Parts: sequence; C-alpha cells; structure tokens
Amino acid sequence: MKEIILLGGGGHCKSVIDIIEELQEFKIVGIVDRKDLIGSEVLGYPVIASDEDIEKLALSYKYALVTVGQTKSPDIRIKLYSLAKKAGFEMQSIVSPRSHISKYAKIGDGTVVLHDSLINANSSIGNNCIVNSKALIEHDVKIQDHCHISTNSVVNGGATVCEGSFIGSGAVVVNSIIVKKNSFIKAGTVAS
Repeated sequence: MKEIILLGGGGHCKSVIDIIEELQEFKIVGIVDRKDLIGSEVLGYPVIASDEDIEKLALSYKYALVTVGQTKSPDIRIKLYSLAKKAGFEMQSIVSPRSHISKYAKIGDGTVVLHDSLINANSSIGNNCIVNSKALIEHDVKIQDHCHISTNSVVNGGATVCEGSFIGSGAVVVNSIIVKKNSFIKAGTVAS
C-alpha cells in the first residue's frame, strides 16, 4: 500500500479516512495539524507534525492529501496544497467507491469525491476540490480548482463554478451559468 500524509485533522479528515480505509490502496502514516495537537489522534491515526514540517515530511513520503474542509474561505486549503506541492508531494485524488464518475469526466489532483456523489459525462473537476456526499454534478460542468461542492447540492449541465467557490448544502446551480471566483452560495439557495 502507498503511504499517505493527511493535511488537516478536523471533521473533513474523518470523512476522508473512512473512504481511504474502504479503498485499501493507501496506508495513512499520520496527520499534519496544529502544533498543540501533535501526539493526539484522529480516528486512531496520530497527529505527527504541523504545517512547518511539511517540507521535511516530503523527504520521507511521496503522497499527501489536503483534508481540511472549506466553508468560509478556500485560503487554508490553497495554502496547504501549495506548501505540499512545493515540497514535492504528489497530491492524490480519493474517490469513494460509493460514488459514480462517468468515464468521460475528469478529476484533478488532490480532489476528494465523497459517498454517493454523481459526476456525469464531460464534466471536469479541478485540483484540490471537495465534492461532498450526495452532490450531483451534471454533464458538461466545469468546476475549477479549490472549490467545495457541499452535501446534496446540484450543479446543472453546462455550468461553470470558478476557482475557490463554495456551493452550500442543498444549493442548486442553474444550467449554463457561471459562478464567479470565490463565490459563497448559501445552503438551500438557487444560483441563477
């Protein structure tokens, strides 16, 4: 199994651990989080380092994944992704076996697709994105880098979600619209 470092130990990390264990392709070596959390555990996996240690960890390990969630801003996810890439980590994409991704869709590096998500034909998901549980990405959608498509949200055909955007739980993005860079679409709303 390939050894992987997880960057961030909060709630999103727990969801990702669940998928990694189910896939049985990676061995989680440890988690990077705040200095004061070193020595603690997340679902039995040790917090072994802080952000300052990412470069050093890249000397011993090849694979990493950002496991910090995104609600208010993508800044922390972007920072961690950039630090890991600069250090030389290969950013892995993790896809739940309970999701469906069309063979005609593309998934970027470091993207996580959680349980029961559906990504239809000719859609592309950028780097370092979260496609959360039960999200529906319809045909011909473009999701740019560092976006979070929340639980049970729908991005309809031909829409574009620009870099750093957050689509809240149960939100609907109407066909063929463009959601501007760093947008925050509230839960349960319609972006049209």
